Amino acid sequence: MYEWIKALHVIAVIAWMAGMLYLPRLFVYHCDAEIGSKQSETFKVMERRLFKAIINPAMIVTWLAGLYMAWAGHWYASGWFHGKFLLVLILSGVHGMFSRYVKEFAADRNTRSQKFYRYINELPTLLMIGIVILVIVKPF
Repeated sequence: MYEWIKALHVIAVIAWMAGMLYLPRLFVYHCDAEIGSKQSETFKVMERRLFKAIINPAMIVTWLAGLYMAWAGHWYASGWFHGKFLLVLILSGVHGMFSRYVKEFAADRNTRSQKFYRYINELPTLLMIGIVILVIVKPF
């Protein structure tokens, strides 16, 4: 059963990360769209659907499967797992930030620039790199 849960975890992580990498790109393009325009309304739909249909469910499955594996594999006692857990908590915080940004765009209240979203787009990537290194290399 553990290997099936691990496979589910990896699939969910891939879906979560794909969404977390794509959503800020939508924000970058949404910044250029005039408020009330057809393009702006299309971005609102895309952002909402991506977040609610892919990113949120993928995060939930990632967490549930990951917690099961930590328990079943007794990883919770390992140093590398503590580092990974911290980075996943931070990634979940970024997820929460993105949720707020989706709501701000939906209400036409975005105050941030394209440049901001270009930089913020790097956060999930950096966290993912750290998480993968901890899981594969298990340096401590």
